[in-house]
Amino acid sequence: MSCHPRITEWTLVIHTHLPHLSKPQATVLALWSLGMVLARSCALTAVSAFLATWLGRKEPAVRQQLREFCYEATAKRGTTRCALAVEPCFTPLLAWVVAQWEGTQLALALDATTLGDRFTVLALSVVYRGCAIPVAWTVLVATAKHAWRREWLRMLRQVHRAVPRSWTVIVLADRGLYARWLFRRITRLGWHPFLRINLGGTFRPLGQVREVPLKTLVPEPGATWQGTGIAFKGRHRQLHCTLLACWEPGYKAPWLLLTDLPPEASTACWYGLRAWIEQGFKITKRAGWQWQRTHMTKPDRAARLWLAVAVATLWLLSVGGAAEETIPLSTVPDVTALVPGQSRTRRATRLRLVSVFRRGWNLILVALLDQAPLPLGRFVPEPWPAVPVPEEATPSLPELALPQAA
Repeated sequence: MSCHPRITEWTLVIHTHLPHLSKPQATVLALWSLGMVLARSCALTAVSAFLATWLGRKEPAVRQQLREFCYEATAKRGTTRCALAVEPCFTPLLAWVVAQWEGTQLALALDATTLGDRFTVLALSVVYRGCAIPVAWTVLVATAKHAWRREWLRMLRQVHRAVPRSWTVIVLADRGLYARWLFRRITRLGWHPFLRINLGGTFRPLGQVREVPLKTLVPEPGATWQGTGIAFKGRHRQLHCTLLACWEPGYKAPWLLLTDLPPEASTACWYGLRAWIEQGFKITKRAGWQWQRTHMTKPDRAARLWLAVAVATLWLLSVGGAAEETIPLSTVPDVTALVPGQSRTRRATRLRLVSVFRRGWNLILVALLDQAPLPLGRFVPEPWPAVPVPEEATPSLPELALPQAA
């Protein structure tokens, strides 16, 4: 094992936040994640070559050390080796984020990404300043088709203990993931679903006896509607909830969102935060860690590599986000401008001049070049878009009594 002071320093940080890891596991995770930052890649060849040059070690030895981190126990050398269990890392990984988080509002997003015909990754991520930090994931064979219910429920169950009960947590998911069981499980955790649904279907507003087609609530651009009632028909499909519907002028389709929050304590604009998980997937691939270049074919090995990806991403975004908080606001887009249906063209005019990922990478690289202590950041989230509260109506959002879990 290397005794380079920066490796030792980063290993101590990792072991502090992931204390269940053995010392060798924490050390190799430090090698992987720090090597990824140096090589700007999670490809084994790129990382091992950079580390070997930097540390003055033989490249085959470094390569084997990194490779065995991802291996199952039977594929490792020696008689006392064990495989790294990824799922026990999920709760402490989110707790690491929470410990450095300023405020008590947290937005999580659920989504899936693919790597060709090899892998499908289901990811639960913290969305933050235009990007996302994966804190739980499941890697599946891309050709294995099923409903993913078991995987989503397991990941939600694994991470919820990391967040204080007093915090407000919203869970965002796109149309392809909507399900009544998902809505109900999120509320049972004491969190608040923000699930987008398709335009088909019906909704029966509170106090009415007939369902109305969803498309009639926002029939044209410029229309908005919000209220409580029952979504969908049928005993096994209907759901008591709040519907937030909004169709911004100039966009192709409206947002139809289901939540358990009352209409006066929520806004459709919050759903705009979900797009940041897509930026997180881009960072994992071509815009950052180059995961698309991996030669791995086994899901369990890919899941272990994702742990290094998650730790490196958490590090860069904490450092970059804290630095961004200190720069002039003119260089950062206004998060309150998130609106339903925002097109790719229009959104491009609101991008950061420098992403928090790039800003964090720059600062860490400079510290390494200067042989200075590694920078450690914190998470300073941007305020969520404000809920419009009528005068003489309800108190501001922080004072609202949010509904308790069923």
